Amino acid sequence: MTHSPETATVMTAADIDRALTRIAHEIVEAQRGTDKLILCGIPRRGVPLAQRLGAKLANIDASFDPATSLGSLDVTMYRDDLRTSGARTPEPTQLPTTGIDGSTVVLVDDVLYSGRTIRAALDALSDYGRPQAVRLAVLVDRGHRELPIRADHVGKNIPTSRNERVGVRLADIDGLAADAEQVVIIR
Repeated sequence: MTHSPETATVMTAADIDRALTRIAHEIVEAQRGTDKLILCGIPRRGVPLAQRLGAKLANIDASFDPATSLGSLDVTMYRDDLRTSGARTPEPTQLPTTGIDGSTVVLVDDVLYSGRTIRAALDALSDYGRPQAVRLAVLVDRGHRELPIRADHVGKNIPTSRNERVGVRLADIDGLAADAEQVVIIR
């Protein structure tokens, strides 16, 4: 008989939605609108989170067009742990056809942990142009940074120990019903 790891739910679907709404408002306030704003999701879970943020931004500011201001940025080949971690199939990078030069790019990811994924994203982004600014929005910041990286917009800070994991379960990726989405700590 297998024993499932102990989990604790720290965010429900409603909590996730509220956090994304707050982050969208924070982005508009910090940016003073949405002019020259691009959201770039980091696969896997950062992409649907960026899409949701894009829809919320469009509701706040009618000039924001998710069809031309959303992208995804795969960082697989820029990671510094390719030799030590399991192989992962890269996903396509899709950036707005207008490019990123002179724009404010908001990188969107689900969980900020060591900072290594974001370092890889910054390296990848530099291959596509020179944004005016790069910001970071994450659903969860769990601490334990190994690099000097911090998020500009955080849905929830969740202190964890190094032997715990944070699981973000989304309908878009995990095949759940929308009301079953959650963030859990796995011990």
